[in-house]
Amino acid sequence: MSHIVTVQDAVTAFAPWVEPTDAELDAIELEMPAVLADVDLLDALIITLDRTPSELDARRIRRARRRALAARVDLANRTNGASLPGGAA
Repeated sequence: MSHIVTVQDAVTAFAPWVEPTDAELDAIELEMPAVLADVDLLDALIITLDRTPSELDARRIRRARRRALAARVDLANRTNGASLPGGAA
C-alpha cells in the first residue's frame, strides 16, 4: 500500500511568509525599467482600443514602443556578461 504524504520542503518553499532573497530583489530592480516601459506601451495601446487612433495616439505608441525596445536592449546589454548558475560556458 502506498502512503500519500507531502514533502515538507516543497510545501513550505512557497509559503507566504518566505521573503525574496537579496539576489531576487536585485534581479527585479534590474528589470524594473523594462517592465515600466512595457506598462507605458500597454497604456498607449489600451487608450486606442475603443477608437480609431489619431496622429497623437500613433506618436504616443511609437514613442512608447521605442522606449520599451531601448529598455530591453539596455537590460540585455547589462545582463550579457552575467553568468548564470548551471549554464554552459
